[in-house]
Amino acid sequence: MRNMKNFTFLALIFILVAGIITVKSVNPHDADIEDNEFAEFEEFEDGDILEDGDRAEFPEDVEVQQQKEGEAEGEDEDESTVETEDDDDEFDHFTDEDEFIGFDKSQSSSSGKSKDLPDLKMAKVPGHLRTNWDSFYMEILMLAGLAVYFLNFIHGKNKNHKLAQAWLQSNRELLESNFSIVGDDGSTKEAQAGTLMKESENVYALWCSGRTALEGMLVELRLLKRQDLISTMTNMFKPASDQQLVTIDLDKNVMDKFVFAIATKKSCSKIHKEMIDLSQFTEKKSLDKYSDLPNSYQLLSEVGEASNALLDKKVCQVLTKFEGLVEFMHFSDQFCGAKAQDESQTTKMPEVKPVMIFCFNVPGKGKSKPADMEHLKPLLQLVFYCLEKVSRLQLGKEARNKTEKNRKKAEEQFLKAAHSQLQEAAQLRREEKRRQEKERMMNEEDPDKTRKWEERESRREMKRKQPKMKMMKI
Repeated sequence: MRNMKNFTFLALIFILVAGIITVKSVNPHDADIEDNEFAEFEEFEDGDILEDGDRAEFPEDVEVQQQKEGEAEGEDEDESTVETEDDDDEFDHFTDEDEFIGFDKSQSSSSGKSKDLPDLKMAKVPGHLRTNWDSFYMEILMLAGLAVYFLNFIHGKNKNHKLAQAWLQSNRELLESNFSIVGDDGSTKEAQAGTLMKESENVYALWCSGRTALEGMLVELRLLKRQDLISTMTNMFKPASDQQLVTIDLDKNVMDKFVFAIATKKSCSKIHKEMIDLSQFTEKKSLDKYSDLPNSYQLLSEVGEASNALLDKKVCQVLTKFEGLVEFMHFSDQFCGAKAQDESQTTKMPEVKPVMIFCFNVPGKGKSKPADMEHLKPLLQLVFYCLEKVSRLQLGKEARNKTEKNRKKAEEQFLKAAHSQLQEAAQLRREEKRRQEKERMMNEEDPDKTRKWEERESRREMKRKQPKMKMMKI
């Protein structure tokens, strides 16, 4: 009995070992087998595909799976048919010759589907524009230009203001000694003093009054447009000077009848052409008998007696010493301004008044400093000296008769020109009236009226062409 039990125990062990060996042969990876009907699919992740070697190890399972799939497909075909695209059609756009340059479709198809498709290289996209400062060079240049223009405006404005204040401080004492009111702007009823009027960023004016023999004196400082960047750059290539313009309005009957001017040769041609009084009454004279005057000046005179009296030794010395600073001096009893651009509108005599005009250049040739304004003080003294000379000057009888004839002649020429302009205007009005009447008669429906009008016009035309005869009494 005991031997029988041992044999039974050995048989059980043998059967157990045989079962274990059988299980090992079925599961070569020594994976634990759980009691789960889906356990055989847990070893594979989504997208894993069994290779050919794996299929060979499970031939029976593969056949069973294919048989089940065939039965399932047979059942689905009875109900409906599902069309699926081939896997190769999904990647057909990679073999399009229009999409990819240099791709040979025929070569790709001949090589077979097993070959890999060519590698696609993506173009490098540049960074965003905001990260590249080179793309904003135009904006940077514009901002830099505006900054330079703004800084130049401030600098030029301040410099012109300093020059104007320096001129006022250097000449204020001299002006106050000759006028009772210096710097009245006219803004209030009561007279003010010391006000330098600012007409623009480069033009300053000072009005002085309260002196015998004149209504007033206006001093204008016409400085360069330093606040304008374009003008500043132009002055670099074509230098110009700041100017001081002095205009004195004389009382009537204070100045004798004559017109006189002395100017640099460059300015002489300009003012002789533009000013009405200079172009009508003066002629260019030689400076041979004025040996003290430099050759850079030109004389415009109506009568020689006035020129000899004004260009005395003291005036000639000042002109020689400050050659280039005195631009011109213009004295006239017939001053009426510059010529109008449209002379056809002048149908009446312009108003004339006696004036004295001085134009001085500031030293420095555009690079003036506040200290240079002190050099204009002797020229301002020349203004008052010439004022005294003109107010005391009395022409002789012969010179006065000559000036009277010149003024009558100028008045006759003006009236004649005005009369001819009035005749031309009247002729234009008559022609316009005749043209309108002709258009009206052409539109007239009555032929008798048209015929009578034509006969009347023909008789009028013949009468106009006939020579005029004067009857003489014997």
